[in-house]
Amino acid sequence: MATPPVDALDPESKVAEPAAAGKKPSAAERLHAAHYKLVLTIYRLFAIAVLYLVLVGILAYAWIMGFYAVNTSWAAPVILSAADEKSLDFREKLVTTQQTIEDLKVDTKKLSDGLTEMKEHRAALLALEPQLRDAIAREKTHNSTAGPELAQLDQQKNADNAKTQKVLAQLKVVEADINKDLAAGLITKGDAAQQLSALNQAQDSYTDSKIAEVLLTDSVLDKTTTGTDTLNILEKQAELQSEVAQLDIAIRVAEKQFYEESRQIDRLHEAITTAKQSPYYLNASGGQTLYFAFVPYDNQSQAVIGTAVYDCYLNMILCRHVGIVKAIFPGEEQAIHPIFKTQIRGFLIQMNLDHPDSARSKTVFLGRKPVLF
Repeated sequence: MATPPVDALDPESKVAEPAAAGKKPSAAERLHAAHYKLVLTIYRLFAIAVLYLVLVGILAYAWIMGFYAVNTSWAAPVILSAADEKSLDFREKLVTTQQTIEDLKVDTKKLSDGLTEMKEHRAALLALEPQLRDAIAREKTHNSTAGPELAQLDQQKNADNAKTQKVLAQLKVVEADINKDLAAGLITKGDAAQQLSALNQAQDSYTDSKIAEVLLTDSVLDKTTTGTDTLNILEKQAELQSEVAQLDIAIRVAEKQFYEESRQIDRLHEAITTAKQSPYYLNASGGQTLYFAFVPYDNQSQAVIGTAVYDCYLNMILCRHVGIVKAIFPGEEQAIHPIFKTQIRGFLIQMNLDHPDSARSKTVFLGRKPVLF
């Protein structure tokens, strides 16, 4: 590449050339030279200004970086909307929890009513048990007394029947005599019929006595041995005791379930109480506009309820008092550093702002102004 001549770079050389040759420069040449001097001066001044501006920018950037690296009072305003993903998810979980509580209340009401009914039924069965036990004892006592007596009567009845049977054997001879007398004409038919009727009545009485003896034998058997009636009563007693035992098991299970569901309701209420300390609950449940700010853990000492909140121009100077810290939320949040653009951890606070437009600032400061003004 060809090197440009020196006079192309320095306009003064064009003026010096005629003078060196002994010629006086013309007015046009002097004007042209002055023009080039002015342009060169402006160019140099512009370059110096740009250089200083770049230097000032670098120093300002370094100052801002250093300021936010050491400052422990800044917080980043956060705008939460009811349509945010976290707010919607929080509201859904809150509604689900409240519905679960209502379902559990219905179940515990059913369990409570069922427990009351089972306990009343159990009390009624337990009231029957001593009566049944007393009845069985009375029956055993009666049988222990009546059984031997009936056995003696049965023996006596057997003896009486034996005697009656001997008499009936004699009556057969009498009946034969009556028939002979009737055949011989010694008695009339009416007398014979009357006498035979008396004999038949005696036979019937003997038959009735035999039947009574058999029934008496059955009674003796019932009173002296464990019969089916006694077994039925004992079976009913066993069924009553079994039903009481089953009720005891059902009552214990129902009481355990009632206790667990009641504890679950309490735990859900505690969860809702804890959730009410979340900014998403306030944001989802309230109709008014709320203002929040993210505070990194490094700045935690400045986040105190009632602390003044300042909003500054250029993120650090010309600050004004815009509100106070109203509430502090314990849950951890993650955010992007407003200056360094790195991931940081911290928590949220609620602010009462006299100037709502400060909620759109990049940062606010807690406690005091970050610089002297």
